[in-house]
Amino acid sequence: MPTSDEAVVVRLASAPVPVGATLMQLTVFGQVGADGRETEEVVTLRTLAPRSESAAPPIVRIHSACFTGDVLGSEKCDCGPQLSAALTAIVRSYNGVLVYMLRQEGRGIGLANKIRAYALQSVGHDTISANLALGFPAESRDFRMAADCLRHLGITRVRLMTNNPEKVAQLAAQGTVVEDRVPLGGFRTPFNEAYLEVKDRLMGHLDALGTAQQVTGLRAALPGQVPQ
Repeated sequence: MPTSDEAVVVRLASAPVPVGATLMQLTVFGQVGADGRETEEVVTLRTLAPRSESAAPPIVRIHSACFTGDVLGSEKCDCGPQLSAALTAIVRSYNGVLVYMLRQEGRGIGLANKIRAYALQSVGHDTISANLALGFPAESRDFRMAADCLRHLGITRVRLMTNNPEKVAQLAAQGTVVEDRVPLGGFRTPFNEAYLEVKDRLMGHLDALGTAQQVTGLRAALPGQVPQ
C-alpha cells in the first residue's frame, strides 16, 4: 500500500449511508493515477452531525480489512468482534470515525498470502514465523494514510481504539494528537488465543488477550466512562 510520503490521498466519493438504523457519512479515499484511474484505499464512516471536537476528541478506530473475520465471522482472529465493538461505540458516542483500511488484508500481505500463512499455521507455525516463511515481514502495514484521511475530515485530535502502540506512534508522527488510547482486547476464543498471545508477547501489543482489563473496548469507549 502506498504511504502518505509516496502518494497524495484524495477524497473520491462521499454519501450518507445507513449502518443498521443509524445514518452515517461514508467517504472513500484513494489516489488518482496519471491516466485518471482511481485506486480505492480507505473508507471512513463518521457519525453525522458529530459533537464539536473542542468538547472531546472523537473516538477513532483504524481497522485493517479482514475478510475471514469481518465477513465470515471466523474466530481465528479477533477482527470481527473488534470491528463490531468499535462501530457500536462510535455510534453511541455521536462523535466517532471508523477508518477502514481496504488494502491491509493479512497485515498487508493480501488475502491469498494470508491463507497460505494459515496453512503454515495449521502445521505448527505462529503468525510471525508463517509470514517470514513466505518471505514477508511480520508486519507490512502502514497506518500513516489514516492520518491523511482524518485530516481531510478536519480531525487532528483523537481517542484511539487500539491495542497496537504502532498505530499511536504513526498517527503522532503525522501530527495527529492521540489524547487517549481506548483498549479493545479480550475477544478470546479457543481458536485465537495463541494468535492473541503472539500479538502481546512478540509484537508489542497492549493486552490483546484482555487479561488486565475487566471491560471490553465497547464498554470502555462509551461516553462518560474512563477507559481502564
